[in-house]
Amino acid sequence: MDAQVDTSAGQFELNQDQRAIQEMTAAFAAERVAPYALDWDKERFFPQSVIKETGPLGFGGIYVSEDVGGSGLGRLDAVLIFEALATACPAFSSFISIHNMAAWMIDRFGDDAQRQKFLPKLTSMEWLASYALTEPAAGSDAAALKTRAVRSGGNGSDYVLNGAKQFISGAGDTDLYVAMVRTGDAGPGGVSTIVIPKDAPGLSFGATESKMGWHMQPTRQVIFEDCKVPAENVLSGEGMGFKIAMAGLDGGRLNIAACSLGGAQSALDKALAYSGERQAFGKAINEFQGLQFKLADMETELQAARMFLYTAAAKLDRKAPDATKWSAMAKRFVTDIGFNVANDALQIHGGYGYLHDYGVEKLVRDLRVHQILEGTNEIMRVIVARQLIGRQ
Repeated sequence: MDAQVDTSAGQFELNQDQRAIQEMTAAFAAERVAPYALDWDKERFFPQSVIKETGPLGFGGIYVSEDVGGSGLGRLDAVLIFEALATACPAFSSFISIHNMAAWMIDRFGDDAQRQKFLPKLTSMEWLASYALTEPAAGSDAAALKTRAVRSGGNGSDYVLNGAKQFISGAGDTDLYVAMVRTGDAGPGGVSTIVIPKDAPGLSFGATESKMGWHMQPTRQVIFEDCKVPAENVLSGEGMGFKIAMAGLDGGRLNIAACSLGGAQSALDKALAYSGERQAFGKAINEFQGLQFKLADMETELQAARMFLYTAAAKLDRKAPDATKWSAMAKRFVTDIGFNVANDALQIHGGYGYLHDYGVEKLVRDLRVHQILEGTNEIMRVIVARQLIGRQ
């Protein structure tokens, strides 16, 4: 990690193991991701082989139990990993986060047979996983999803699925899809979670979406047309899907905030280097007080965001009663700050910041979607406000 990511003070003094995790991740990111990130972005290339290299490092199941190959780490440990990976490429880091969310759901809510069936290959990264919740008409309103699963086969041994999922990262290239489907009446009580293999009959994928950012990972529709899946792949039985989806949100929000933090740190580092090299009116532009003030604000805001995020992660590790509120606040605050810092870094670069080769415009594009993912930042405000009002 760069010196700017110092966490030696206060309640977030990292232990020896956490510093080792941080350093190992940063070294991997610098060697195996950063040199290729711009090419992956330009070519819309999904680097599955490099993603799978993270399996031996323990990144395929960061907070999955050790008996199925997971690392058994906490949420603060995970935040350190995603932050470090994102300094090289936020899109790469965010995909690892999505894979981990899917693996964690199977570990937390699956029975032993399901855990043994799926998790060893997920934690090793032999298999990659996607998470499929959002639908064309159901984003933030997760309880309104319409993809339906109906029992069929002898003794109801299978489900037949019909519907579609929208904006699914890795779709078409990943091996498993942890999907939320409707098995009952309207509302949250009729939602179930089912694990769908890529080769399930009736499963297909839409065209690759042309996106503003995250070019490294493909985004497609996941389409179910009489898609047949074994009933034994349902996690925790029918009707538990909404609970499972909600349980995954706090961690997912912290992860995406960590990806913003790492990307923004990279943007600030680029701005610092450029401002020391770029000459204007006979001197380096970092000698102008106006630019110094901007750099000071960027550093201050990033450090504040870092402490906020680490606090929220520590609360989730402790299962603090206000962990959901803090996760929502951290997601909103850190992703907003992350985008603003990256945008300011682009401005400092001037016209060069608009060029792909400098890497700053990629960071701006990649970080913008973090204000939408895992619940929009407007929804984060709703969550926080409801908890505040509910206290009265």
